[in-house]
Amino acid sequence: MTDRASASPAPRTGREGARGEGQWALGQRDPLNGNEAIKQEEDPLRVRERIERIYAREGFASIDPDDLRSRFRWWGLYTQRRAGIDGGRTAVLAPEELDDEHFMLRVRVDGGRLGLDQLRTVADLSVRHARGTADLTDRQNIQLHWVRIEDVPEIWRRLEAVGLSTTEACGDCPRVVVGSPVAGVSPDELLDATPAIEEITARYIGDPSLSNLPRKYKTAVSWLPDVPYEINDLAFLGSVHPERGPGFDPWVGGGLSTSPRLAERLGAWVPLDDVPDVWVAVTRLFRDYGYRRLRNRARLKYLVADWGVDRFRKVLEDEYLHRPLLDGPAPPLPSAPIDHMGVHRQRDGRHLVGAAPVAGRVSGTALARLADLAEAHGSDRVRITPYQKVLVLDVSDADSLVRQLPGAGLEAGPSPWRRNTMACTGIEYCKLAIVETKERAATLVAELERRLAGERLDLTVNINGCPNACARTQVADIGLKGQLVTDAAGAQREGFQVHLGGGLALADGEEGRFGRKLRGLKTTADELPDYVERVARAYLVGREDEDETFAQWVARAQEDALK
Repeated sequence: MTDRASASPAPRTGREGARGEGQWALGQRDPLNGNEAIKQEEDPLRVRERIERIYAREGFASIDPDDLRSRFRWWGLYTQRRAGIDGGRTAVLAPEELDDEHFMLRVRVDGGRLGLDQLRTVADLSVRHARGTADLTDRQNIQLHWVRIEDVPEIWRRLEAVGLSTTEACGDCPRVVVGSPVAGVSPDELLDATPAIEEITARYIGDPSLSNLPRKYKTAVSWLPDVPYEINDLAFLGSVHPERGPGFDPWVGGGLSTSPRLAERLGAWVPLDDVPDVWVAVTRLFRDYGYRRLRNRARLKYLVADWGVDRFRKVLEDEYLHRPLLDGPAPPLPSAPIDHMGVHRQRDGRHLVGAAPVAGRVSGTALARLADLAEAHGSDRVRITPYQKVLVLDVSDADSLVRQLPGAGLEAGPSPWRRNTMACTGIEYCKLAIVETKERAATLVAELERRLAGERLDLTVNINGCPNACARTQVADIGLKGQLVTDAAGAQREGFQVHLGGGLALADGEEGRFGRKLRGLKTTADELPDYVERVARAYLVGREDEDETFAQWVARAQEDALK
C-alpha cells in the first residue's frame, strides 16, 4: 500500500493551488495556521525526549510554550485549569493565565481492555502521583489529574512496563481505538474484533507518518453496536455478507462538537483480516486530503460532507487500497440498545458483571478495590465501556461480587439515572469549560433518584461543560451544554442550554438524530434538578402510550411542555 506522504508533494499551481484548504495531496503544504506550523517544525512525538531529559529535571518553568500547549498532547498531557478561575473568564484570559502547573494525563485503554496488573498500576499511580484522582471517559480512557511534570517519566515507565501507554492519547493523531467491552466473551458476537484493534495499535500508534493529521482522529472497531459508532471519524461494525459471511461494515465522517454530523456507511464489506489495512488507508486519506487551513473545518467529517461517500470510497480504493472493496449489507441492530449493566452470561458459561460509578468519577482507591474484588471472584481482567462504566469478566460468583461492588463506589444494579448520566471533565480541571459538571451530575442523579423513585423512565442525560460536546450533548435524550445564563434576578450564573430528544441508532428501528434545541431553553445549574424532573414528568403525562419514546414525544410536543 502506497504511503503518499512519503512521496514528493504534487507540483503547485499558483497561489490558490499552493494554499487552498491546505490539502497535502494537492501540493498545499504551506502552514496555514499556528498549529500547522508547530507540527511542521517537528514531529510532535519527539517532545518526549525533552520531557525526560529537560522538563522533568528542571521543572514546569523550563517548558517551551509550543511544547506545553501543543506537542505535549501527543503524549496525553494537558495543563489543567488553574483553580479559582470562573467560567466567565474562560474565553478572555490568555493561555498562560489559565494554565495550572499540573497536568491531566490520559491513559489509552484501546478496546477498554485491562488486566488486573494494569488496573492496579493505574490505581497506584493515581494515589502516588495524582492525588487519588481517576475518571473513566466515554472513549475508554482513564484520566488522572494533578500530575507534576517531574513525575511523568516514572509514570510512563510504570505504565509501559504493564503494556499501557499515553502515546497519542491527545493531539492531531489517531486517538484510542474504541471497541466492544464484551469482545471475545459475548454469546451474541460472531467475530471478535480484538485482533484488528491489537494490530492497529501495534503497527500504527506512534508511527511518525501518521502523527501529523489535520485534527484529532477517532475510530472504533466492534462487532456489536454497543459503541457510539455514528459519531466516529471511522468505525467498523459487524455485518454478515450473504456469500462471504461475517465481517465489518465501515462508516466514515462522524463527529460532534459545534457542527455535529453522523457518520455514513461506505456500503462496503471488510473481512476481519483486512480491517487494519482499510483503517490505515482511511487514515492516510484523511492526512493527505483533510483540510488544514481552518482548525474548525479540519475534521474528517467536513471532507466527507463535501465529497460525499461515493467519491470518498473511490479515492480510497483507487489511491490508497489499489483495489475495490466488496459491497456489503448494513449491520443488523438488536431489538433494544445493549446495556451491559448487571449480570450477564458469557459464551463460556461464566458471567460478567457491569457496574456504574456516577458520571465516570472513580479514584485510585476505588480502582484498587475493584482489582481486589475481581481477583477474589475468579477474574483477572476488567473492561471499560464507552459510557463511563466498567465490567468485570469471568466471574465465578456474580451475586457475591454484586453485593460487594458498592464498596468500590460501583453499582451493578444502578438506577436509570445513575446508569444513563454522563459528564465531561468540566471546569474543575478543563481550561475550555464554562461550568462545573461532575459534582452537578452527582447531585442531579441523587435528586432524581429521590424525586422520581418508582417511575418507569429510561432517559439519557449528558452534561457538558462547554460547546465541544465531549459528553455527547447532542445525542442524549436530555443534553446539557454548559454556558453562563441569566437568572430571574438578572445575575449571571452557571447554567446549561438544553437539547432534547437526541440519540443514536443502537437498536432496530432507531435513527441517529440530534436533539431539539429551542430558542431560549436554558436552565441555571442550581435549577437543573427541577428542570429535569419537570420535563420527565411532562413526558410521562404527555406521551401517547408507554411505547412512545422520549424522542418521539419531544418531536411532537408543544414548546411549553419542554420548558
